Amino acid sequence: MSNGIQLRVKGKVQGVGFRPYVWQLAHQQQLYGDVCNDGEGVLIRLLANADITKFSQLLQQHCPPLAHIESIQSQSFQWDVFPDEFTIRRSGEGKMDTQVIPDAATCDACQQEIFDPTNRRFHYPFANCTHCGPRFTIIRHMPYDRPNTAMADFPLCPECLVEYQSPADRRFHAQPNACAVCGPEIKLSDAFGLTVAEKEGALISASQYLLMGKIIAIKGLGGFHLACDATDDHAVQALRMRKHRPTKPFAVMIPSLDWLKNQGVRVSDGLASLLKSPAAPIVLIKQWKNSGLSQFVAPHLTELGVMLPSNPLQHLLMAEVKKPLIMTSGNASGKPPVLTEQNAFKDLANIADFYLTHNRDIVQRADDSLVRYHQGEAEMLRRARGYVPDSVDLPEGFENSPSILGLGADLKNTFCLLRDKSAVLSQHLGDLDDLDIFEQYQSAIDLFESIYRFTPTALVGDMHPNYVSHRFANQLSAQLDIPFVQVQHHHAHIAAVMVEHGLPRNTDKVIGLALDGLGFGDDQRLWGGECLLVDYTSSQYLGGLPAVALPGGEMAARQPWRNLLAHWLQFVPNWQQQSDAIQLLEFPWQGLEKAIERGLNCPTASSAGRLFDAVAAALGICTVQTSWEGEAACQLEALAMNSEVMTHPVTMPLINQRLDLATFWREWCAYQAPKAQRAHAFHVALANGFAQLAKTSAQQYGIKTIVLSGGVMHNKLLRNLLMNNLNEFEVLTARQFPMGDGGLALGQVAIASAKLKR
Repeated sequence: MSNGIQLRVKGKVQGVGFRPYVWQLAHQQQLYGDVCNDGEGVLIRLLANADITKFSQLLQQHCPPLAHIESIQSQSFQWDVFPDEFTIRRSGEGKMDTQVIPDAATCDACQQEIFDPTNRRFHYPFANCTHCGPRFTIIRHMPYDRPNTAMADFPLCPECLVEYQSPADRRFHAQPNACAVCGPEIKLSDAFGLTVAEKEGALISASQYLLMGKIIAIKGLGGFHLACDATDDHAVQALRMRKHRPTKPFAVMIPSLDWLKNQGVRVSDGLASLLKSPAAPIVLIKQWKNSGLSQFVAPHLTELGVMLPSNPLQHLLMAEVKKPLIMTSGNASGKPPVLTEQNAFKDLANIADFYLTHNRDIVQRADDSLVRYHQGEAEMLRRARGYVPDSVDLPEGFENSPSILGLGADLKNTFCLLRDKSAVLSQHLGDLDDLDIFEQYQSAIDLFESIYRFTPTALVGDMHPNYVSHRFANQLSAQLDIPFVQVQHHHAHIAAVMVEHGLPRNTDKVIGLALDGLGFGDDQRLWGGECLLVDYTSSQYLGGLPAVALPGGEMAARQPWRNLLAHWLQFVPNWQQQSDAIQLLEFPWQGLEKAIERGLNCPTASSAGRLFDAVAAALGICTVQTSWEGEAACQLEALAMNSEVMTHPVTMPLINQRLDLATFWREWCAYQAPKAQRAHAFHVALANGFAQLAKTSAQQYGIKTIVLSGGVMHNKLLRNLLMNNLNEFEVLTARQFPMGDGGLALGQVAIASAKLKR
């Protein structure tokens, strides 16, 4: 007969103060036994006379702030030697089946300490505890213990060691625990790499230089930032010029919520909770008048990205400058954020005036996450720091899935690991066409596979043969001798939303509207505006936008006038006589017209993204060139949002399940209203056309659920118009994961799992 019971606790239970919590609870209940971390989570062993039901309930009720219990399983256990107390054992190894914790913003207790002159961590820029601080960005291996992190290079001083070893202390086994005596240190260097100041002097000098209008590269937790005074036009313009970023919006770090309230911004409980959450993302909110911010922070847009300080160094900087700061990614144009001082001095040499760095390694890149907050709801646009690598369980029917590596798309890339039914989506990485980003992508996959002890038995990727991720999957498939499942781009977009909403594997089919820039279609052509009949194993084309030439191929995605020309050549007879044609006639359109006629480097695509570009160009928005992806579409939406809702003659009717762009262009060109009203009319016509297509298709197949996805669906005006038109249906959109390519890998692994299980 067994004399003990062991509890296996799974979930987010490592690196969050869970073991000392168990220790304290066991002492309160006068229980004997022990607790330890291992590859599967936390293992608790108790004498058989313990009240396991009560103890399990208490474990669930008072979890540490960052902890989350997914399951508690009990089984009999045999003690060889009876315990006479409750202790914390050393961590064990074993199969990896626990969650790695995302980095967490500085907790209130640590904030109080760094601003308390009597505390030994006063003004220490790396204070943390089990409730906050770096996790994911410093981990090298599991289990999550100090020797397996970037803190292995910093032996604990006697005082920190006492905290680290005391289960009653909130820093018990806080792996990044340190102080000014034993921990990482900061320094400020000039553009030549020469040290200007160290420790607190570096912080004070950096603050002074920011107030003087200088640009400083700051080493953070998951990469570098470029910072400058957000109220200084000259500083912001200098940053734009040096970074070759003429209009793409900058994020602004604000001193506090009170600062935002004092600007006259209504800070709801939901917005406050999001900004102050452990993830501390950049939050897109509506721009407000008389903010005092530079006019060049987010030009031509209606939204502004704001964030609160998320680590002690940022808190200390904000306390010194007492002003909002631009806090944008520390990278040269088209390159990933730098992770090391060596690369910072090389890549940012023509951008930064000074460098505020520290001597702790960044093991894993993690950009700032970006979330839109609108009408009381949060919408994920870029998922990274604070959210990654939180896992998500796939819905019913995906249990016992094979181990699948989803390689994602080529733009806004993320990848995904699926084991059993648990999926871990990586942080945002970017455009894999860039060699540096592709190298970070490969390194990130290697690290994820290492820390999760994950060996894929199948690969899944986009079916586009020219994608970097597709070619990489082919290479890996041959190297590992495992199957490569190819998934259609828009099928994956819809499936990702289905996963988020918990639709089971054997769910009824849904109608999917997938609107984005480009994706490789089932007919070997480029898609971007489709209505689909979807479940996890199949996707059937039902209709959508007609295919239009992309003059110059990829150049069409960067030069909106090319798309306007292609649309007008196809749909607008005698387009040269249109009043909107004056700007277009200034471009070398004759040569492109001949190229389109001959099909020379002019593939066709049914792209909603390129339609947005064409309409924007006709209104004089970004006509010549865009400087960032989606610029023309975002400015077009911002213009439309400034319009009053007006009746107008513009439609986009259905003809044989295709949206009729000939009618649209004829009516839209004849609608000579102010630009904002014409921009709004376009959104309404597009939404009405796709809503009618979705309704017709749903009625034909007896379907009640419609799923919206693809990067264009992040246009909140278009999405709201669609949802209003489809209010008799259950309409699903993504919230926790991006609807653009950043969420694609999640849909890929779900589809591959369903197909392989079938």
